[in-house]
Amino acid sequence: MKILFAPMEGVAHYQYRSAQIACFRPADEYFLPFISPRNNTFSHRELQDVLPENNLGAPAIPQLLANDSKCFLWAAGELAQMGYREVNLNLGCPSGTVVSKHKGAGQLADVTALKEFLTEIFLHCPLSISLKTRLGMKDPGEFEPLLQLYSQFPLARLIVHPRVREDYYREPVRMEGFRQALAQIQGTLCYNGDLFTAQRLHDFQDEWPQVQQVMCGRGFLLHPGLMELWDGTGTETPERLRQFHDRLMENYQRDIGNATFVLCKMKEVWTWLGVGQNVSAKAMKRIRKADGYSRYNEAVAGAFEEMGG
Repeated sequence: MKILFAPMEGVAHYQYRSAQIACFRPADEYFLPFISPRNNTFSHRELQDVLPENNLGAPAIPQLLANDSKCFLWAAGELAQMGYREVNLNLGCPSGTVVSKHKGAGQLADVTALKEFLTEIFLHCPLSISLKTRLGMKDPGEFEPLLQLYSQFPLARLIVHPRVREDYYREPVRMEGFRQALAQIQGTLCYNGDLFTAQRLHDFQDEWPQVQQVMCGRGFLLHPGLMELWDGTGTETPERLRQFHDRLMENYQRDIGNATFVLCKMKEVWTWLGVGQNVSAKAMKRIRKADGYSRYNEAVAGAFEEMGG
């Protein structure tokens, strides 16, 4: 079973990915946080995140958030010139600001408009196209016409997060929707949703042996060594986690520079890492309240000492 790294916006950018690849076994493929192309330009952050030199060590697939075929095709053309072979269309982001612009999961509300959009991009795109989708906006019954639509196109793969938009990430996954996709999609199907630990990966593989690809997002943030925990080739020792932490911080210091912003990014990482490693509330509070490198480093040393490192 292939394990894919999900496009976690705000956290899993190239600084995080490169640190994880350097310190632990890489995921089989990395889906990059979405690009939302406007006026035939990438933002500086978007460009840095997709540059091939910032994505060494494992296959990378860019993701686009777009409802305008011209914008999508321009961006796909730029990515093709960089050497990419596949582009992923985000039809799953539930954010209110995204959905209000009829992007992400918002595109699932109008199947007719989505069909016109897909027809245009599949006709002219220089790259293979995969889709990452939810079951619909409000009701899982919306998924049937979406599946019929998806079946009309030569998808590189279909990644299904079996929740509707209004579930966000709070409600339980709706596995009946994934079962529908498994019955109707002839090509490659990938499951995404709540695979947080190595044990959950094993349980999923036992229950769904026919599924050859899964995507993990929060699982990799909780456990940077998820791949090795899953296949039994390694462990997340405090020493290895410290190595990962230090490399990631160096990446942010190199690329961001400003101490306040660097610490903001690192504290965001700790909101996941601390949970995954069962760091105490007291140690996490010290990290959150640290207002400079010296105090932050002291707080982090305490957290790793607590882990046993």
